[in-house]
Amino acid sequence: MMNTKYLLYAGSSIPIIFWLTTIICGFIQGDYNHFTRMVSELGTIGTKSQYVFTTGLVLCSALSIAFVLGLNRVCKESGISAIPAIVILSFSVSIAGAGIFPLPLRLHLYMGMPSILLIFSPLVSLFLWNRKGQLSNFYLMTILSLLIMSLGFLAFMPDVLNSSIGIKQRFFHIGWSVWFFYLSYSFTRLLEKESVKDNKYAHRY
Repeated sequence: MMNTKYLLYAGSSIPIIFWLTTIICGFIQGDYNHFTRMVSELGTIGTKSQYVFTTGLVLCSALSIAFVLGLNRVCKESGISAIPAIVILSFSVSIAGAGIFPLPLRLHLYMGMPSILLIFSPLVSLFLWNRKGQLSNFYLMTILSLLIMSLGFLAFMPDVLNSSIGIKQRFFHIGWSVWFFYLSYSFTRLLEKESVKDNKYAHRY
């Protein structure tokens, strides 16, 4: 149980590391504006922040894989589908690729594409999870995450907030951050509930 808990805690650490990485890299660059410039510019080849950015993103990727393993374990124990958790692996691939292949490499664009699939994690979960009410505040947090992530797709609409690409892009990052924090918390609680059930069952026999 402890090992699974640590894997679930990885989910909460990912947003913290990601946002700290962007803040630190922005500080290193000095003239970087988080509202008007893309996140990827923090890791552009030749910038002072390139390797800090790469390290932070690759670490987020590794932690997200651990997080998915933890979610998958709890899904199996609770008898619920692991599909919404497995979708998070699209994030793992995308964020690692974005760090390893920085701008202006063409692979940066291609490796970043799988992240679009991440929105299907909360979307699919609406149909596959919480049928028995195991997760507290599930619909509120899922819809909130989904809506904020959806705002990130404004980045594909140049005529909307055309001078604020940084803000548009960060909506997506805020959305998955909320989702990861929620999953880390709610699945840790669910794991504890399942453990109590198992202990009660064991004492009966």
